[in-house]
Amino acid sequence: MHHNVDNTEENSLNFRDLLNKYLIHWKWFLFSVFVFLALSKIYLRYSVPIYKSYTSILIKDDKSGGLASELSAFQDIGLFSGSKSRLEDEIEILKSRKLIEKTIKEGEFNVNYVQEGRIKSSDVYGDNPVKVSFFNKKELLYKMDTVFSVDVISESHFDLFSQDNNKIGRFSFGQKIKSIKLGDFIIQKNIIFDDYDRPEPSRKGKVIISITNIESLANNFKSRLTVEPLSKFANVVEMSITDRVSDKAEDFLDRLIEVYNKDAINDKNLISEKTAKFINERLEIITKELGDVEIDAEKYKKNNKITDIPTEAELNLRKASEINAENIGIETQLKIADLMINYLQKNKESDIIPANIIPSDNNSSHMISEYNGLVVERDRILKSSTSDNPLVIRLNEKISALRLSISESLLRLKSSLLVTNKEISKQKYTIGGRISQIPKQEREFRNIFRQQQIKEELYLYLFKKREETAIALAGSAPNSKVVDEAYSSDTPVSPKKQMVYLIGLILGFFIPFSVIYLKNLLDTKVKDRHDLERIGVPFIGDVPHSDFNNEIIQADSRTSSAEAIRIVRTNLEFILNSVSVDKAKTIFLTSTLPKEGKTFITMNLAATIAISGKRVLLIGMDIRNPKLEEYVSLPNRGLTNYLSSINTNIHDYIVKQKGYECFDIIPAGVIPPNPAELLMSKKIELMFEQLKKEYDYIVVDTAPISLVTDTLLISQYADSFIYVVRAKYLEKGLLRIPEALYRDKKLPNMCVLLNDTDTINGYGYGYGYGVEVESKPWYKRFFSFIPFLG
Repeated sequence: MHHNVDNTEENSLNFRDLLNKYLIHWKWFLFSVFVFLALSKIYLRYSVPIYKSYTSILIKDDKSGGLASELSAFQDIGLFSGSKSRLEDEIEILKSRKLIEKTIKEGEFNVNYVQEGRIKSSDVYGDNPVKVSFFNKKELLYKMDTVFSVDVISESHFDLFSQDNNKIGRFSFGQKIKSIKLGDFIIQKNIIFDDYDRPEPSRKGKVIISITNIESLANNFKSRLTVEPLSKFANVVEMSITDRVSDKAEDFLDRLIEVYNKDAINDKNLISEKTAKFINERLEIITKELGDVEIDAEKYKKNNKITDIPTEAELNLRKASEINAENIGIETQLKIADLMINYLQKNKESDIIPANIIPSDNNSSHMISEYNGLVVERDRILKSSTSDNPLVIRLNEKISALRLSISESLLRLKSSLLVTNKEISKQKYTIGGRISQIPKQEREFRNIFRQQQIKEELYLYLFKKREETAIALAGSAPNSKVVDEAYSSDTPVSPKKQMVYLIGLILGFFIPFSVIYLKNLLDTKVKDRHDLERIGVPFIGDVPHSDFNNEIIQADSRTSSAEAIRIVRTNLEFILNSVSVDKAKTIFLTSTLPKEGKTFITMNLAATIAISGKRVLLIGMDIRNPKLEEYVSLPNRGLTNYLSSINTNIHDYIVKQKGYECFDIIPAGVIPPNPAELLMSKKIELMFEQLKKEYDYIVVDTAPISLVTDTLLISQYADSFIYVVRAKYLEKGLLRIPEALYRDKKLPNMCVLLNDTDTINGYGYGYGYGVEVESKPWYKRFFSFIPFLG
């Protein structure tokens, strides 16, 4: 639990230190924010605002063109049943380049008018003082980019300039101007009305007229045009476009819808016209075919001598029945006649002939009746007389004659019946032939009748559709209905004022933050105690930058450096508390490289301890590059002379420092050719044993440890090592040297001290009570806040 609290406090401190790195440059942040907000204001002042215009239309989904619509007249008979237009198809048509190009041509959106101003030029769409009109718009006009300018100099004249600002000539308004590239055109004055519909006075000045090729302009409009449905369940489409001039955007949307509806009407009219043409052509063909079929029917009836097959069939069947009945009657009469003839031949004259069996021959029947009467009369007379009776003879003669007449009559009747029967048989055969031909005739005529009926129905149907198509052609409706006319918002969509100021504010903070961050990221030097804490060596303190590097701390010194060294002296007591009080506490100071302020710290640390009333001895053991002479006046003789001489006393080389009661110094002496051998001398051990008994503190200035082995040779005589690291000087990579020395315990009681920290940038403690601050000019104070120069 205690470990977690320590981690939390450490993270809080790290965050606070990180934040402090940026907060110390608050003036730089404030200046950057002010500059970017000012730039944002200037940008908003001179940038051209972009407005967004909207409109919405209702797409009618009855027809959308194409083959299905062309053949929609035939949908009620099941042919080419058309499908409703999809909303996505119409949206793609509205966004098509072809439709946009046609809109640009009709609205002349490829001609742009710009009024020159003192600071910036502005688009004067709708308020252009002049207007160019082309007589014959060549196709080349829509495929080129060109610019020319018109300088209005009076109410009636203007100067025309080319794209290179070369004067072409002076012309009057309405004068025809010939151009090979553009074709003939005229420039007219455009009357501009104010809000009260009063004409405004003509404006003088130069107007730049630019003509853009329609292909690139169509791509530009297409990229700015948005067409999307308002919802999934509605056919309402919202269209929007952005432009620098809101009126231009509104006019473009209105013109786009107008062209779209016009094209839809033209498509529908074209479909209706094609349909009407097709129907008329088919009507001519069907009329001719129908006439041919009717002629074929007429010829068939004539050739087969029929008027109406069902009636003819009924009559023939009835007649055949009658003929069959008549034939049966004739056959019966023939048989009766044969019977009567046979009866006459077989029977005697005295027999009575059957009467009333031959109804068709009244003459024979009458004679038979007369014959039978005579026979009856004769038989009655014979009952009372003999056959010789003259009356009987006369009756017999009459009977014989009448019998012969009856026989002849029956023979004639038979002959007549035979002729009649023959004629009826012929009629029966004829009628039977006719009846047998009826199915064939009915089948053949039905084929002709079927063709006639099909042609008649098709003729009537096409005639009806021709009238419907004529009605549709006369009343073609647009494909869409405007729900909302084009309108624009008063607030531009770009640049957005709040967004620009927000971006300026963000950049105002981001730029100095990035500069400071990159500076810290690219800076591989040691800067603060956090860099040192990573190597695990105990940190004893830091000493801020001092403007007076050669000054030694006095009792009355109140600078931040003096206070920092006093803190180091205090912290050092905790490290040396295990050292025996009956001998001097020996403190060695070393560093990684030269010029890290090791000698400065050594001199002032010794002076600070001496000020506290302790007996202090400062020994210069950096015998290869001694620097103590830069702080105090010392003789040339010193430690090297003592080590290289025989029978010499170390006290002969001790120099008492003026201004201090108990502050002595042993200079390094003459630079020897064999410094390592001298430091390995037995006299070094004897010297420390002797001096530790005479002083309270011995402070030793040693050589940089990464360059020579001198320091390691004498490290055994130290009670504690202060490893000096100079901020913004030593590379972080070189911290592996003190880390390895501490890990391998080559230097006893090793601790690290950070020198030359920057109190302005937040490194160091920043102490200093009653310190007199040097007054700097304003420009030096300003540049001191800049991270690059501070």
